[in-house]
Amino acid sequence: MSVTEYTATSFEDAIRELYVDDWDPELSRYRSPYAFRGMVDANWDMRTSLVRLGGAYKTIEKHLLRNFKKYAHRDVVERESFWHWLTVAQHHGLPTRLLDWTYSPLVALHFATDDLERMTDDGVVWSAKIPEVHSKLPRNLGAELRKEGSYVFTVDMLARLGSTDFDVFGVSTKDLRRAGPLPPSRITTLDDFDRMKKSPFALFFEPPSIDDRIVNQFALFSVISDADMPMNKWLNENSSKSKKTVIPAKIKWEIRDKLDQANITERIIYPGLGGLALWLKRHYSPS
Repeated sequence: MSVTEYTATSFEDAIRELYVDDWDPELSRYRSPYAFRGMVDANWDMRTSLVRLGGAYKTIEKHLLRNFKKYAHRDVVERESFWHWLTVAQHHGLPTRLLDWTYSPLVALHFATDDLERMTDDGVVWSAKIPEVHSKLPRNLGAELRKEGSYVFTVDMLARLGSTDFDVFGVSTKDLRRAGPLPPSRITTLDDFDRMKKSPFALFFEPPSIDDRIVNQFALFSVISDADMPMNKWLNENSSKSKKTVIPAKIKWEIRDKLDQANITERIIYPGLGGLALWLKRHYSPS
């Protein structure tokens, strides 16, 4: 099992490919089931910032989050769940196992073409089909999604799994004995999350609207129950309906210029003076 790879030939071709399967017959609306992630180099894997930190990152993961929480408590409500803390930490640059995605193909194309020093490298937009990814969830997490009538989690939904007991079984006692240690009945730490299922699983969740950056980027996060596993490896092993759209270097400038004309720029992606400066720097740089 592996994702499908497609090489775009133009801006229009890339848009056409990224919007494939966006018709939802149940809603009679155009609602894409994909999450998108753009990268300037098609050869990069999707390692998290935690893995890129290097060293004994799995051991220090909980220490990073604990100390972030300890020193940042003035700015975040103490009662918030560890999922909220994890989201805030990721948003402010702490190395975590979260990975940034977007609901917007145009925002993903921006991140595949925003680095002028990498315009001679092929870029890529990964498209992860969210319902298929979530079909691999532990049964109880899948049940939470169905109960909510949603196909992505929110921080509040995940937080509820840490505050109340829920059914982690759904299988016979005989099967449980064969499976080994029982999964946790609450998810209050990443260790609990990792122990929910023997094989690694992935889920997508929406962060709270902490600031305009999250809103404008139409952002969501992925997380895997194994800090070692890159998302591209998980998708290749578990998702035949996800896609990898290669953006050849020869069409990057076409895409970049057309995104700029559509106002998909740093001044929108990063609201504020910093984003304005980034956009002007790139806009007036020679090609």
